Amino acid sequence: MSTSAGQGTTTVEDAPLLSIGAAAARAGVTERALRYYQELGLLEPAHTKGGMRRYSESDLARVARIRELQTLLGLNLEEIAVVLRNDDRTAEIRAAYYDDRTGDEERRRLTRESLELATEMRRTVEAKSQALEAFLSDLDARIARLRAALAD
Repeated sequence: MSTSAGQGTTTVEDAPLLSIGAAAARAGVTERALRYYQELGLLEPAHTKGGMRRYSESDLARVARIRELQTLLGLNLEEIAVVLRNDDRTAEIRAAYYDDRTGDEERRRLTRESLELATEMRRTVEAKSQALEAFLSDLDARIARLRAALAD
């Protein structure tokens, strides 16, 4: 393991890893957020022998996915955990499905499981969508009342 202290990077097996400060800066979040994501099991950075967290490009992509789910869909961290678990399992299913050793019956089982995961994720997004629709309806009613008050 070699370390470049000035840049906050560590290299393990030719994969550059970032210190928590460098990773937070690159991801546009705080160090505290990265620690919290780890506490919740949303993120699993590598650790040095001394226990220092080190973040890969894959970790940074996962943080970007977390932020996207928060801002784009308005999911809370508990909902995000469900989506990430489903994403992870879907990736495992895909790898197993395309493995040459996987038989037809196993592929059907994997396809059924993938369908269940996609259906569960759709339910999560649908629930969020319904909540947003209700909020928009309330805003529309408020706007209509305010416009009516101005018209008087």
